[in-house]
Amino acid sequence: MTALLAVLAIVPEGEAAATPFTINGGLMIWTLVIFGILMFILAKTAWPAILKQVEEREARIRQQLEDAAKANAEAQRLLAEYQGQLSKARAEAQDLLAQGRVAGEKLREEMVAKGRTEQEELLERARREIALERDRAVAELRREAVELSIAAASKVIERNLDTDADRKLVQDYLSSLPNKPS
Repeated sequence: MTALLAVLAIVPEGEAAATPFTINGGLMIWTLVIFGILMFILAKTAWPAILKQVEEREARIRQQLEDAAKANAEAQRLLAEYQGQLSKARAEAQDLLAQGRVAGEKLREEMVAKGRTEQEELLERARREIALERDRAVAELRREAVELSIAAASKVIERNLDTDADRKLVQDYLSSLPNKPS
């Protein structure tokens, strides 16, 4: 490095020392000639390769953008399809819930109706059994009334009557009386 400084420090006699602001016409011409030659060589060899790489990169980027646009369009289509399926599934779920509610309500109504029918049947059967027991009780009371009437009549008359014939007579009389269930 010191050798380079020493070369730069050597200035031929009679010339002024070179500074960065001094203009040297010969140096400027040679610099322009060398720059032109370098540009010519680069234009013939390096720039076509550089331009080819830039164009390929541009084509790759364009293709990637097109692929991204296609993928975005496909994603939008799939999203719309998914949302449609989701809406359809929600609607089906609502329908199923509504059908379940209707079926549950119908089942409840059927059970209530069945319960009422069974209750009415039990009530009717109980009424029939009560009527049957009442009729039995009335028949038993009549039989006892006949027996008591015969016993009282025989004491009144002071004689023993034929029980079968007298019983028939009292039973005929009692059956001719109007039936008044209590």
